[in-house]
Amino acid sequence: MAQRVCIIGGGVIGLATAYALVRDGFEVTVIEARDALGSETSFANGGQLSYRYVAPLADAGVPLQAIGWMLRGDSPLKLRPRFDAAQWRWMVSFLGACRRSVNRENAAHLLRLALFSQGTLEAWREDDGLAGFQWRRNGKLVTFRERASFEHACRQLADPQQQQVLSAAECAQLEPALANAPFVGAIYTPDEEVGDCHAFCRLLATRLQASGRCELRLGQAVTGIRHANGSVSAIDLGEQVLPVDQLVIAAGHRSPLLALPGLQLPLYPLKGYSLTVPIGPEHQAPDVSVTDYDRKIVYARIGDRLRVAAMVDIVGFDPAIDPKRLALIKRQARDTFPNAGAYNAAIEWAGMRPATPSGVPLLGATAYRNLWLNIGHGALGFTLACGSGQLLSELIGQRRPSIDMHGFNHRAA
Repeated sequence: MAQRVCIIGGGVIGLATAYALVRDGFEVTVIEARDALGSETSFANGGQLSYRYVAPLADAGVPLQAIGWMLRGDSPLKLRPRFDAAQWRWMVSFLGACRRSVNRENAAHLLRLALFSQGTLEAWREDDGLAGFQWRRNGKLVTFRERASFEHACRQLADPQQQQVLSAAECAQLEPALANAPFVGAIYTPDEEVGDCHAFCRLLATRLQASGRCELRLGQAVTGIRHANGSVSAIDLGEQVLPVDQLVIAAGHRSPLLALPGLQLPLYPLKGYSLTVPIGPEHQAPDVSVTDYDRKIVYARIGDRLRVAAMVDIVGFDPAIDPKRLALIKRQARDTFPNAGAYNAAIEWAGMRPATPSGVPLLGATAYRNLWLNIGHGALGFTLACGSGQLLSELIGQRRPSIDMHGFNHRAA
């Protein structure tokens, strides 16, 4: 009989892990506390599948830059210190990662995982016919308002063979919606992609249910994990006890609530916001994905909608929408792309990105023999989901992983 793997978390990470496991012959149970899959951080994220722009937030100069941001009314970063030991531990570790050498090493880990994830999604689309989530290979422009930041980025290309440096005139030629935008230049990556993360979650759920090898249990919160002698044996779902052969924690920013003795999960939620703007025939939205580097705003056309996402709010476990933050995003988006869509009809959203201080996810084994982690992807959950899920399946199946796992398998304990 095939081993049954239980996955805690029904967002894009948990569902991609389940899909990889089912493809590899495992029996799977997905436990989701909410009544719907993909309904939290996966619901309305930025939409960009950004495989080559994966540098962690922690970098040399960021602490000083963050102080400057916090003194501005239009800052992309908001920090609200709390009497919360987890927040302070996370920030101290984050400051420790703000070194150029550390950033380069972690960026290399993320790039390796991202490119593998791109290949994994391509295989699933081609081999399994995965379609219906507004996927496109539309390319991506990282645009710059300041000459200094543009020149610095040109010297730090992640993949010079795949990335092109464009002038402002060349940007407008490539993407007419940028004709009047105040950018001095951009870096263009032709093979970056876009998709609807929530629709992708629904698609995976449909395929999982059709497989006959996956049980989806919604509206059931895990209240405890039973363990003994270095392994886990069952999970508590209120008064119900569910035995497990293998257990994967993929519960996003809620994962630390599931920590076991000796298991440290250094995650903290970085709240982000998005607008989903309807596009009519009278509008001119960018077709190429755009990242406004200096304002830290991303734009992705998903079918007949423009997804606009931004902000890093370190404010605790508070998912509430701050109207001032959404108003700032809307004002800046209108300033950049005044005719991109019906901004007054935009759907507003906020989500909690589960981030490690280093920006590198916790992926792989733990000190418990049959407990696995797939958490901490931050703003790159959609980008890294397929590759992370496939690697977990390989590790659980005791196969050689497809990429070097150095940097991911922290064996958190």
